[in-house]
Amino acid sequence: MSVSHEELWNAVQDRCAALEPGTELVTPLSERPFRVLEAPADRLRIRFGDSGEERTLWREQFEVLADRLAEHRLAVEDLPPGVEPYATVLTLLADYGVEGEEIAYFPDLDTGGGSPYLISPAEARTRPERLHDDAMLLADLLDLLDPVDPGTLGTDVLTDLYVLLSDVQHESDRLRQTARESLLARLGPDQEFRGAFGTVRRTTRERRQPKDDEQVFDALDERGIPREWVLGVDPDKLDVVLTVTDLEEDEVYDVEEQVYVQKTDVDEEEKYSRLRGLADRIDELEDDEAEGFREELLDLESRLDEALSS
Repeated sequence: MSVSHEELWNAVQDRCAALEPGTELVTPLSERPFRVLEAPADRLRIRFGDSGEERTLWREQFEVLADRLAEHRLAVEDLPPGVEPYATVLTLLADYGVEGEEIAYFPDLDTGGGSPYLISPAEARTRPERLHDDAMLLADLLDLLDPVDPGTLGTDVLTDLYVLLSDVQHESDRLRQTARESLLARLGPDQEFRGAFGTVRRTTRERRQPKDDEQVFDALDERGIPREWVLGVDPDKLDVVLTVTDLEEDEVYDVEEQVYVQKTDVDEEEKYSRLRGLADRIDELEDDEAEGFREELLDLESRLDEALSS
């Protein structure tokens, strides 16, 4: 290889140190997400997001892998689990990359460390984190628009409001389903749980689905009930008939047109950028409030001193 082991290790440390906080990497084959915690003198310390397991990646092993890549490409499907994190980190460097399904050394091509195994902080967030962030953005937007009258909003602001409302609705519903499953595992019959914001209890609903056709027909025949009473039009079969004949759709369907707004794209990077700006604003506000509290305390101490001296 054209670079020394010292240069290689320095590049690994520099590239890992330059990763934006919250950035995740993912192993090429098993697709396990992990984050680099620190890069001391002779190793990297990483933590896997799927298990919380921490591992140490040693400098010497990076050197061994780099020497191997200088001579031969490595097929992603042949990477042992213990080697995957090393290969992932190497693809952050300018001289290493992925071509097809192989990890290779490209000494004459400056790829700029464009690793396909790099996940931005915005994309690396968990579902609860995304819900939390979207809810903060929505709350901030609603605060700016108070009182909210959608009819008076500009089109761009109204679009942002709709997108955030939609994202919060979908993510909160997914989280609600997860919370429901956990609660059902704890709730017994006629048991009720009370929290600070409300109460929940186990509720049972019946959902009916017809049995197999032959079972239904047998039950009807036993009681002398005509089969024609339960037979109806099968929409799937009707669609086939529409496709292969000259039957018109409006002859067999009542068609009602519904107009609605469809969310077609969400810019997660822009939302994350706005969120960071909001966090900075909150920090500034907290600093201002802290300064105000300090001034009030100093004024109170001064007035107490005057009262005591008099």
